[in-house]
Amino acid sequence: MKKAITLIICLLIPLTIGGLSGFATATGVESWYSTLNKPFFNPPNWLFAPVWTTLYASMGVSLFLVWQSPESRTRKNAIIIFAVQLVLNFFWSFLFFYFESPGIALIEIIILWVAILMMIMYFKKVKPLAGYLQIPYILWVSFASVLNAAIWWLN
Repeated sequence: MKKAITLIICLLIPLTIGGLSGFATATGVESWYSTLNKPFFNPPNWLFAPVWTTLYASMGVSLFLVWQSPESRTRKNAIIIFAVQLVLNFFWSFLFFYFESPGIALIEIIILWVAILMMIMYFKKVKPLAGYLQIPYILWVSFASVLNAAIWWLN
């Protein structure tokens, strides 16, 4: 029962953060974002919510796997870098959509990408599966970084 509660908490943390940042995204998508010039590879708007929901759920599972591992300095660092990347993830939506600042968001998403890479490396040291589960996340953020850069360049 304790593991089930821990899993639920680990899932709720990133899903809640993602939901909160979704408010900033929804506001911007409906107004400012729709007026921007976008590259040919810009996905349809409906694709973002299911992709991000899946990625946030994956973050939760990975966090659970790490949390269930024996306590160690590496585990502690893995959880700290998880929190750092989640905060960066949260603020990117506000920078890009709410503050309508793709240039600053581009700088921030590059920092986010580095934090995700560090998270993957730490997670792999603690529980390899937890790190591997984050590969789709870094791939998506890599794509989002290119998309962010293209939008900044075109506007």
